[in-house]
Amino acid sequence: MSGVEHAKELLKSAGIKPSYPRVRVLDYLLGTKSHPTAEEVFSHLVEDIPTLSRTTVHSTLHLLADAGLARVVTVDGNQKRFDADVANHAHFRCRVCHRVYDFPAGDGEEISPELFGFKVEERDVYFHGLCPRCMDADANNKVETEKGGRTNGN
Repeated sequence: MSGVEHAKELLKSAGIKPSYPRVRVLDYLLGTKSHPTAEEVFSHLVEDIPTLSRTTVHSTLHLLADAGLARVVTVDGNQKRFDADVANHAHFRCRVCHRVYDFPAGDGEEISPELFGFKVEERDVYFHGLCPRCMDADANNKVETEKGGRTNGN
């Protein structure tokens, strides 16, 4: 089954009319791990769908989230990103390259005793810092600066 057909079936199973824009938005989300913003989804799809509007993308993404086919990820506090991986997992956002990484978050057994009696429907775990790629780049830049500094300082 193609990605588009899979997206269409997921929409139908969630009781959502599988319009062409909805299918394409969900197919795009299913095919990326980049946790795109609505603007990034729009920018990617508008090349193939010139009549696509930002409003359609925004409303579709929120419809998918409300139906449990996507989740809203707000790792930086002011920018909504979207993730088609609705399984329990956590996110790490690099403060340099801004890339968002997925990783396992455990099974939820560590829920605080203060939440006993509550029905937890969703749990968001976010970490911030430097990814290995940016740490390596930073370390390489420091080495180059030190080498340059000694050479220039002679």
